[in-house]
Amino acid sequence: MTAGARAGRRVRGPAGRRAALWVALLSSVLVAVPAAAVTAEPPTVRVETARPLAAPAARAPSCDPRRASPRPSRVDGPAVRRIRERGHLVAGVDLNSYLWGSRDPYTREPVGFDVDLVRAIARDVLGPDATVRFVSMPPGQRIARLKARQVDVIVRTMSITCERLNEVAFSSVYFETGHRLLVPEGSPITGFDERLRGRRVCLGKGSSAAELLRTSGTGARAVETASHLDCLVELQQGKADAILTHATLAAGLAAQDPTVRLVGPRLDTALYGVAMNKDDTDLVRRVNAVLEDYREGGGRSPWMISYDKWLAPILGARPQAPPRAQYTD
Repeated sequence: MTAGARAGRRVRGPAGRRAALWVALLSSVLVAVPAAAVTAEPPTVRVETARPLAAPAARAPSCDPRRASPRPSRVDGPAVRRIRERGHLVAGVDLNSYLWGSRDPYTREPVGFDVDLVRAIARDVLGPDATVRFVSMPPGQRIARLKARQVDVIVRTMSITCERLNEVAFSSVYFETGHRLLVPEGSPITGFDERLRGRRVCLGKGSSAAELLRTSGTGARAVETASHLDCLVELQQGKADAILTHATLAAGLAAQDPTVRLVGPRLDTALYGVAMNKDDTDLVRRVNAVLEDYREGGGRSPWMISYDKWLAPILGARPQAPPRAQYTD
């Protein structure tokens, strides 16, 4: 039985049945699907599995993750021209994250908050008939794929950190969240404190949760899996006592399995950005220009419309505005 199918078994009720259908199909997103040109929303997609490749560790100088990206520009450079010559955008995503990136159970198209942003970038660079090739990959492969130019952009609930900025470039911030704990109903764990001592806390390998847990002083034991969805299976099977992940992702897991709950306050601040190759400055500026438009329009901005569609039912009322952009120059 696949991880997605096992995760879906715990869902109850009409909403649960819909979530279970989503979960049952999550494990199928790694199958290659041929791309074809389209002439209307959404762009054509082709999904494939990323090949394993280890990302080297590196240290970065001090920085300000909120102000780590150059000002917007639509002046074409080598990266944008490369995408146009190829004829499609290659985007690294997570297609196992309910609400952020997964496969629609009826149309079998990738959908979600992050996927909406990918499509907006593709249309801006390639026009209304844009074609996207979505590449699903685990967290630990994101930086290596960018550095090897196997993807153009990564839109995968990826936090901007000083360490990562030493390896890749990021757009301005497009979402703000933070880590929280997810536990089964009836668990004695009520927060990120001494009650975690000796407990098994599951997290995605290569995720920012690993460093948070390592430096927490809680005495918890890390259980690493390929993704947070696999952590849900570990929790259900009694192989983990809690999951540490972004509150946004944890809310999606709770929507899939009503027998788990979020506990404790948000532990930190995580800033999501679109990641790109460090040398593709023209593409970084282009994506920032897309994000400027994506945030504009108040309550009817593309950002707000996407939030209302995917995240509001789980995360609650929309924020007053998307994160404000700040730039290095």
